[in-house]
Amino acid sequence: MLFPSVQFGIFFPIVLALSWALMAHPVLWKPFILVASYVFYAAASPLFCLLLAGVTLWNAGAARLIHRSPHDRTRRRLCAVAVAGDLLTLGVFKYYTFFVQAVARVLHSVSLGMPLPLLTIALPVGISFFTFQAISYTVDVKRGLIAPANLIDTAIYLSFFPHLVAGPIVRAREFLPQLARPRNPDRVAVSSGLTLIGLGLVKKVVIADYLGRTVVDPVFGVPHAYHAPDVLLAGYAYAAQIYCDFSGYTDIAIGLALLLGFVFPQNFNSPYRATGFRDFWRRWHMTLSRFLRDFLYIPLGGSRGSRLLTYRNLMITMVLGGLWHGAAWTFVIWGAFHGLGLVCEHAFGGKLKTPGWLRWFVTFHLVVLGWVVFRAQAVGVAWSFLSRLGSWGAPTLWTAPVLVAIVVAIGPQLLPPRPLERLQEWLGRVNPIPLAVVLAVLILFVAATVPSDGVPPFIYFRF
Repeated sequence: MLFPSVQFGIFFPIVLALSWALMAHPVLWKPFILVASYVFYAAASPLFCLLLAGVTLWNAGAARLIHRSPHDRTRRRLCAVAVAGDLLTLGVFKYYTFFVQAVARVLHSVSLGMPLPLLTIALPVGISFFTFQAISYTVDVKRGLIAPANLIDTAIYLSFFPHLVAGPIVRAREFLPQLARPRNPDRVAVSSGLTLIGLGLVKKVVIADYLGRTVVDPVFGVPHAYHAPDVLLAGYAYAAQIYCDFSGYTDIAIGLALLLGFVFPQNFNSPYRATGFRDFWRRWHMTLSRFLRDFLYIPLGGSRGSRLLTYRNLMITMVLGGLWHGAAWTFVIWGAFHGLGLVCEHAFGGKLKTPGWLRWFVTFHLVVLGWVVFRAQAVGVAWSFLSRLGSWGAPTLWTAPVLVAIVVAIGPQLLPPRPLERLQEWLGRVNPIPLAVVLAVLILFVAATVPSDGVPPFIYFRF
């Protein structure tokens, strides 16, 4: 169920009204919000709900066994089994076809070709997000950072519909304590929630989808049909599109959660302001970055060993982070590209003295280069796209609306942050009734920009 859709426009007001009516009564509110979340997920496929329920029961049971075990070795083994089950689930549904095809190609290259079972498995929406949250819950219980929750709280944590299909990745110790106390509708941050929902709708429907239709999809579809100016424009346009699409979803998700009485962690902080790869990953998809840091990079050894081991850990973390985005070599290459950037910064960052503007300029264009590989449907398409940069000709896609959309998406990230923070604080204090009216008008405006075939899914829905 897409957020910017008529279906969700009917679903959410009903859920919100009933949620506010039941907030003060957790015994009634918890089953209600759990059912509402599963209804939301069932809109994609009722069968996906069975998988989500299975992951929930698996991790809820594992967390309780881990907590009750008196021996550290047993807790480690139980945790390893639980995480292995989560990764196996993710692997079967998301990566089975990719790995079978890769093995088949290797065997064929050494003349050992043999038929391997190739199954068509539907990819459940949001599986990468809820399995990662399940892993974080079980591991945090094993580490003693939280106590295991009861089954209904665990089920709500993993299925809560604002963050179910595309994040942000909310840690259990951030979410579960909020379930422990009843919420008061009078204390809900209505103004902030409405502001974020309106901003997210504009980012997604007005900017991201427009750039996708007019520039990104045509050029990445047949890059050999365009010359360097249009190809260059498409690279910048996709950088703007993916930011507005994903951060727009995050804004809506955080806004919906606020209206329901929950606070989610920040997921974006002006990523195109970054002056290095480390800085970029502190600003882009921040909840994924900290997950990879806490559950992969640090357990691998982090930076505690030699330089070579640190470089190895960085590369493994980023390659697997790239593969998390999708079962394709383009994502593996994209992750390796960012891993190499982090390695170079660790190796030479303190030795090279360069002005801030130059570090920003280089970082921004390297990130855009990485997005080209990320967006391409295959490695050959990415190569075709980049090779067209040497073919100069007259531009055909450079229009004022396209340029304005790119500037509006990227430009504010380069402004001093304090004035924007003050504006956000002021909007959070505005009377919610005028804001609701503005949001209603905004929805009508946004609806007028939607093409006849509807709103495309969010980019991160497929991850």
